[in-house]
Amino acid sequence: MPDSVVRHVKKLSTEIGARPGGSPANWAAAHYIESVFRQCGMAVEMQDFACPAWEELGAWLCFDNTALTVAANAFSPSCLVTATTLLIGSLAELEAADLRGKVAVLHGDFVRSPLPPKAWTFKGPEETRVVELLEEKAPAAIVTVQARAGSLERLIEDWEFPIPSVTVPAHVGELLRANAGEPVRLRVDSRRTPGSTANVVGRLHGACREQLVICAHYDTKIDTPGATDNATGVAVMLALAERLCREDQPYSLEFVAFTNEEYMPIGDDEYVRRRADGFGHVLAAMNFDAVGLAAGPNTIAAFNLPPETQHAVDQVVGRFPDVTWTEPWPESNHSTFAFRGVPTLAFTARAENPSYHLRSDTVELVSPQRLAEMVDLGASLVAELACRTPVFA
Repeated sequence: MPDSVVRHVKKLSTEIGARPGGSPANWAAAHYIESVFRQCGMAVEMQDFACPAWEELGAWLCFDNTALTVAANAFSPSCLVTATTLLIGSLAELEAADLRGKVAVLHGDFVRSPLPPKAWTFKGPEETRVVELLEEKAPAAIVTVQARAGSLERLIEDWEFPIPSVTVPAHVGELLRANAGEPVRLRVDSRRTPGSTANVVGRLHGACREQLVICAHYDTKIDTPGATDNATGVAVMLALAERLCREDQPYSLEFVAFTNEEYMPIGDDEYVRRRADGFGHVLAAMNFDAVGLAAGPNTIAAFNLPPETQHAVDQVVGRFPDVTWTEPWPESNHSTFAFRGVPTLAFTARAENPSYHLRSDTVELVSPQRLAEMVDLGASLVAELACRTPVFA
């Protein structure tokens, strides 16, 4: 089993690589997952839906006749702008700023993490206000400064956001701050076309229609090979499919490879739309997202578990002493089930400096032993949950 699960990680992250929704690589990953499901004897549904396909063709930022390191933010339109810069480091500064005809330079804690898309469920009121103000004040372009040294994670990634924008690394941000108000020349060449992506759903029919759902998302950000986020989670899901398809199951098993967890529109919405019978027949769900890291232990979080089920799960997890419990967290596909009252388990890993969304998220960060641990724990939990009909009644 370790060989199988590692093979899946390498296929997705090394051979296919970055697989954002709408891209050829995204479809290559979808068809690979489909092929594994079919080899397991599953009925497979491809839940395709429209999404924008975006490609950066080039980006340049020049100051004082010097070209600076830059990356176009995801879904940025093309532009050619020459304008003075205006530094923005807080919501108060943004509210007071006159940005017409200027290049807004967003820096500091203000952009320590990517601005959430307008349609994102979990954004806070301050984040909502930031996006509203940027659109209202309509700068000629935006430069976001990456706070983490050595990183160039793109900090705006909203396909509905109309203002051209780029991200620069921390050292370029320092140069712009030292020369605030000076003119810069910014060019973004990008291509955006209609595209599509698909959830891949595999089903093994059991003795009754009630389901246990096992899921993971297979898409990535634009730049990253996505070994730990989330080739590892998909690999565990596929390895579980390969193991469980050889056994008779009292319940039906549904395996869902979600797409567009990283960008909007999210695959979860299409999955919900197609669940004509709702979620009443889902007895439990398990989601694997960024598991199997060499840098830290696997973790588990529980949502909506009845006390007897929680006790049974505790007993199973106790046989895996390196797996630790963590507080419930919402930012992944398990929320689609948990927010609808379904008993749900979410698996991830704890690491101080993870490489999620970065070019450095490569297969070298993966622990085959911790991946195998997730497969064994997942299979053990399926066996336990499958024999606990009374607690789901």
